[in-house]
Amino acid sequence: MSSRTFVRCERLFTGLEDSARHDQTLVIEDGVFRYVGPTAQAPEKQPGDTQLDAGSHFVMPGLADAHTHLVFGNARSEEDIDFWTTPEFRALRGLFFAQRVLAAGYTSVVVPGDAGNCSISVRDAINAGLFTGPRIAASSNVIANRHSLNDWFPEHVGTPEYVTGRLCTTRESQLAEVRRQAKAGVDCIKIAMDGTHFREDGTHIAAFTQDEISAMVDEAHRLGKKVVTHAYGKEAVMYAARAGVDVINHAFFADEACAEAMLKSGSRVSPTLTFLRNNVEFSAEHEPSVGSGYKAAQLRVIEVAKKNLRKLREAGVPFVAGSDSGFAVTPYGEWHAREIEILVDWIGFTPAHALRIATSGTAALLPRGHLLGAIEAGRKADFLFVAGDPLADVSVLQRKEAIAAVHLDGRAVRIEERSYDPWKVTHLGSLKWTEVYTRERVREMR
Repeated sequence: MSSRTFVRCERLFTGLEDSARHDQTLVIEDGVFRYVGPTAQAPEKQPGDTQLDAGSHFVMPGLADAHTHLVFGNARSEEDIDFWTTPEFRALRGLFFAQRVLAAGYTSVVVPGDAGNCSISVRDAINAGLFTGPRIAASSNVIANRHSLNDWFPEHVGTPEYVTGRLCTTRESQLAEVRRQAKAGVDCIKIAMDGTHFREDGTHIAAFTQDEISAMVDEAHRLGKKVVTHAYGKEAVMYAARAGVDVINHAFFADEACAEAMLKSGSRVSPTLTFLRNNVEFSAEHEPSVGSGYKAAQLRVIEVAKKNLRKLREAGVPFVAGSDSGFAVTPYGEWHAREIEILVDWIGFTPAHALRIATSGTAALLPRGHLLGAIEAGRKADFLFVAGDPLADVSVLQRKEAIAAVHLDGRAVRIEERSYDPWKVTHLGSLKWTEVYTRERVREMR
């Protein structure tokens, strides 16, 4: 029999219950929880077993993020995402940043949309034991249509093969792309269901028809792959829910009919409001986000989203937690846990429910997800020691110093916090100025 590790826990949150247990012991063997229960009833230690005491730390499952773009490189623009780096560099950079994510307590991440096979390569390198990193549900290019997200460059530029979007305008090309990605080894396929194409009344226009999205989802599910979508508008959300999409990102303009469709299909919602909240709170006055009206538009979306997402929660629609990390306002390893706070403060979940969403609920999206995200006999031993009580204040998980220890497969991981030169890693665009320096503007500044 292999040696075991015994972990004594003063306070334990399993990710499956609404309260913490007290005076518990975990027994870990071969990276799996073999016993989780009262210390008084724990198996007897044998020669060669080791003892670990969590002390006053709060013990909980590793966290999971349903929306982390590992290869975006803390992008400041779509051009940053798509134009300035090779796929090879994106993959290497993604591995570096994946370790930042792990150090923040996130032992599992879903990558919803990528470029080529970058996140697949990062996942495979970690799974092969070449590097330490989180568990990854990898993807490939976002399946886009005219006017959808990821078809974001002008028509005369299009969507070259090296960018994150893969333009698929016919039923045949859409199904062919689903099959290509399945062969490439993705865990999930992302479809951009809408973007910035509106009717005169301001409502979003879905980029794919009901028949198109249903055909893609059916084929992806036939091939054993999950499907996630970008969908802001009611029409896109409805089409995605009727098609049985696994995760609908955003759903800000969903209504009661959308909720009914999601409950019928089992689709989950990932609000991903951290990106919007950070943008409206952090963007300085000189940022293009402000001058272009992007910040103001997102502020309006937030107010609508709060009301509609609360209604989805009240209807019983299942939620997962994603941060949209990988942009300049959501850099890796910094803001993932803010989505948990948003679930509580803006959408009305209890802290315990929000923590269950961010652990067992979100981890279920990963391959063999039923073995992740909770502290329970038979599951993978991914867990954290936290200095503080997230059940009393979920924001404690946003403090780096509060993540006292991260364990993967029952082993404590140590991630060296290395600095890097952003001008060689994340700020690779050709932009030199954000102002036009007319004489009038110069006088104003002086």
